[in-house]
Amino acid sequence: MTDGKIWLNGSLVEYDDAKIHVLTHGLHYGTGVFEGIRCYKTEDGSVIFRLQDHVKRLIESGRIYFMDLGFSARELERAIIDTVIANKMEECYVRPIAYYGYGKMGVNPMPNKVSVAIAAWKWDEYIKGAEEKGARLMVSSWMRLDPRTMPMHAKSTANYANSALARVEAIKAGFDEAIMLNSSGMVVEASAENVFIVKDGTLITPPTSSGALAGITRDSIITIAKQNGINFLERNISRDELYIADEVFLSGTAAEVKPVGEIDNRTIGQDGGRPGKMTKQLKALFEAVVHGRDQKFKTWLTLLKS
Repeated sequence: MTDGKIWLNGSLVEYDDAKIHVLTHGLHYGTGVFEGIRCYKTEDGSVIFRLQDHVKRLIESGRIYFMDLGFSARELERAIIDTVIANKMEECYVRPIAYYGYGKMGVNPMPNKVSVAIAAWKWDEYIKGAEEKGARLMVSSWMRLDPRTMPMHAKSTANYANSALARVEAIKAGFDEAIMLNSSGMVVEASAENVFIVKDGTLITPPTSSGALAGITRDSIITIAKQNGINFLERNISRDELYIADEVFLSGTAAEVKPVGEIDNRTIGQDGGRPGKMTKQLKALFEAVVHGRDQKFKTWLTLLKS
């Protein structure tokens, strides 16, 4: 994408004019926070999924990094809507980002002004080919960042260097995605998605205290599951439990619900790694919610209005 509009510090600018200085603090020291948000097409028009929750998390991430974003939650929500409308896309991925900008170099970011930008683009299929036969995953040799080293409840740019190393390792080894363990050897998440397993009819996911991000899609899946009478547990998951799970799937804004068919060259489930019954059920229920077909979750949808 090389055209369209990007919202930058309060104004919509041309795509090619949304530039930063090479000495931007966030570029050198990873002092930025961001969100990934989805816009979906429904019968009533295009909607943004869980907009208020995403903006709330962005502001809270900023608070952890002593960042005053300079805009209220309401102003940021309006800016996201305006950005999507300006780019004339019925469905898209939206990326708000806040970062310490150009000013004084050095590790301390606080002398620098915080900049905020919002971009939108069409997201291609994420983890291709995982719909018919689940994605192939490996457990990464890179340990997930420990909560004592970085704040894990902040969706910060710095944390994703850890994720990038794991993802590249997996791709170079011939896999689609990586699963990361914490310092206790427990499953945390994939490089950019939360992890769910199904065992004996129960849906299970690691707690956020393991170091996993409190994913908004994760929370959506849990809420939808409970609403539909699915047994749910939040508890630690060991690496070997992944291998003997009946089903495994990933969740995330970009990934949505992605079935997993193989982990560390071990086939998941009894159907050759194909998506399991509960995975398919939750995927269908989630898609009904985001496309406005489930009235119980209408409050999660913000209709685009000029």
